[in-house]
Amino acid sequence: MRIFNLDEVYSVVCNSESTRSGFRHIAVLHKNGYEIAREKALYQNRTWEAYEFETVLLKIVDGFMAQCDKQKYREVVKNFR
Repeated sequence: MRIFNLDEVYSVVCNSESTRSGFRHIAVLHKNGYEIAREKALYQNRTWEAYEFETVLLKIVDGFMAQCDKQKYREVVKNFR
């Protein structure tokens, strides 16, 4: 489990789980400690991410953040390396 703090309001908790055919990354978006969204990314063997959980973090930002905040949070996610 790894926790990514986007700012003082939003955080994302990420987990990795094994599946029958590979593995998956699961991200849970929290606002002030309350769960507001979930997203997952499925993989068969390996990922080509710059860092672990990058893809699922970008999916949750793109899917659940307000349009005006997306670019701000995408920059935050890219700087987690």
